[in-house]
Amino acid sequence: MVIGGAPGTPSEGEAALANATGTTIRRAELTLPGVAIGPENPLPALRPLDEMHAVDERTREGLPRDMARQIGYEPLHSVLPVRILDGYERERSEITLDTLVIENDRLRATVLPGLGGRVHSLRHKPTGRELLYRNPVFQPADFALNGAWFSGGIEWNIGATGHTTLSCAPVHAARVPAPDGGEMLRLWEWERLRDLPFQVDLWLPDGSDFLYVGVRIRNPHEKPAPAYWWSNIAVPEEHRVLVPADEAWHFGYERTLRRVPAPEFDGADRTYPLRSEYPADYFYEVPDGERRWIAALDDDGHGLVQTSTDLLRGRKLFLWGAGTGGRRWQSWLTEPGTGGYAEIQAGLARTQLEHVKLDAESEFAWLEAYGPIEADPAPVHGTDWAAARAEVAGRLEAALPRTAVDTAYEAWRAAADTDPGERLATGSGWGALEVLRTGRKLPGTPFDESTLGDDQAPWLELLRNGAFPAPRKVVPPGPSLVAPGWRDMLETAPAEPFTEYHLGIAQWHAGDLAQAVRSWERGLELAPSQWPLLRCLAVADRVSGHAERAADRYAEAFDDLCAERRDDGESWTAATAALGREAIEALLAVGRTQQARHVWDGLRPENRERGRFRLLLARLLLAEGDKKGARAVFDAGFEVADLREGAEVLGETWARLTDEPLPDHYEFRMRPPAAT
Repeated sequence: MVIGGAPGTPSEGEAALANATGTTIRRAELTLPGVAIGPENPLPALRPLDEMHAVDERTREGLPRDMARQIGYEPLHSVLPVRILDGYERERSEITLDTLVIENDRLRATVLPGLGGRVHSLRHKPTGRELLYRNPVFQPADFALNGAWFSGGIEWNIGATGHTTLSCAPVHAARVPAPDGGEMLRLWEWERLRDLPFQVDLWLPDGSDFLYVGVRIRNPHEKPAPAYWWSNIAVPEEHRVLVPADEAWHFGYERTLRRVPAPEFDGADRTYPLRSEYPADYFYEVPDGERRWIAALDDDGHGLVQTSTDLLRGRKLFLWGAGTGGRRWQSWLTEPGTGGYAEIQAGLARTQLEHVKLDAESEFAWLEAYGPIEADPAPVHGTDWAAARAEVAGRLEAALPRTAVDTAYEAWRAAADTDPGERLATGSGWGALEVLRTGRKLPGTPFDESTLGDDQAPWLELLRNGAFPAPRKVVPPGPSLVAPGWRDMLETAPAEPFTEYHLGIAQWHAGDLAQAVRSWERGLELAPSQWPLLRCLAVADRVSGHAERAADRYAEAFDDLCAERRDDGESWTAATAALGREAIEALLAVGRTQQARHVWDGLRPENRERGRFRLLLARLLLAEGDKKGARAVFDAGFEVADLREGAEVLGETWARLTDEPLPDHYEFRMRPPAAT
């Protein structure tokens, strides 16, 4: 079955399906314009995390004590051991994605198991209404912690501040008996940033207008771990967002966090996303004891409401605003002319800057519910905020009482450990490797040895034989592991070059930078393949302020890679692009334009035509004094597919060329000019 058509348009035969009874789960396919994710970047993510959501020490001093403590609780410094996804482009063609569809007589939820378990669509069958913002295209952009991310639907954000590294990764999926005797769809994976397994159970009781979602995060380790969760729901930006709060914490891309009134702030009602100019987050202060919910309603009072048990305390609105940069991002992430979106979210903490302590050998678990809501538009869109909230709260209580959610949670908890039945999709093999290493049992979320693959194979040999194997052919190194248990095994393994390479990465992750450098230097003495180690040492030099030495090592690493490169295959092309980009940037930083040009000439032609490298060419030409040539690159037009959220490099480079205004198609700035 192919699911297509415009959002909100009933598909053929839907009228008959609307009268069907019982909950079903089936495989299907989704066909839409899109692009391939592309290969992983083979260079380990050693450099500091480029995350926009951070505040300085002075701001933290003025925050509530518990919030300040959780903002300072083990923030990430890199995305190790996860790899960066930056190999996608923007030339779309028709693609087909595997989906899992769970439906009863009232709702149909379409899930993307190959893309983090995202709920792509939630359709109310009696009315034919799409309750979410359903993106009509699949277009990755650089918003996830590790790069590729896409907008729309309901996203399960776990790991650390930012969009999850699982945004464009597969998860495990299976049928499970539901608490009412029907079927439940279970999604689960091993989150690698924090080494925490989790599950998401989607359950549609027969006759219910609400999709129930049971979530559990487990810490199987002997030490506490920082936990993070935000359910991210895309809704049409023309809707008004309502939430039971009179205050919010406003975070703008000036990186400031401050308490503001709700709904009006700085002369405008910010619960209407298009009444703001610049992108912003509003983290709402829902009072203790209040029911947790958030809703987005259109002009007629129709829309979506999300509610949960109390553990999921936070509620948030993210808006792009009506300014030039926000409009550009909206068209960048979807199909121009198809309407924009805002995000309503629910999380474990008050803000997304915080991480919550999850005690050793314990878990967090809660239940969410998503469904349609109809309210009187007069109070909903009136000037009386209390009356608007009360109208929605009353309609929610009538449709789904708070006690019913608590009861459903207890029923789901009794089923959370149930072994999955038929497997419907397969995630990664990293969870299976961790289970083999620790011997831990995780009822309800089995990580079977059958899921182990090529990426896990050398680590399985290290686990079983105590030695890390050398690769059988000359290829870029595979993924690293950095958890303490793996680091200990690498330290006691024979000191071969690839062992030292991976050991240095694990030490770097642990904050032992000096020891990491020593490991890489030892590996370099005997390494048949030197460029991976040289690149690690170059990053260490840049981080420690030795820019000239970093440039030397980058240049040497790139030459070594070109000499070793065996073919035009995906892995070598990705390695050449990634190392070449870093090398050129490092060489330009110290004014060595001739060597930067040499690296440019060594890139593959297909690399040089990518938008990221067209921008790099303009910067190289500027460094060479060819302002006219650099301007010609901009005038010819290019698109940086992996432009990072909040990046201002386009405007900065343009300003070196001319005093003319930045053309709109290069305008992605997310904060006022005074803040740049």
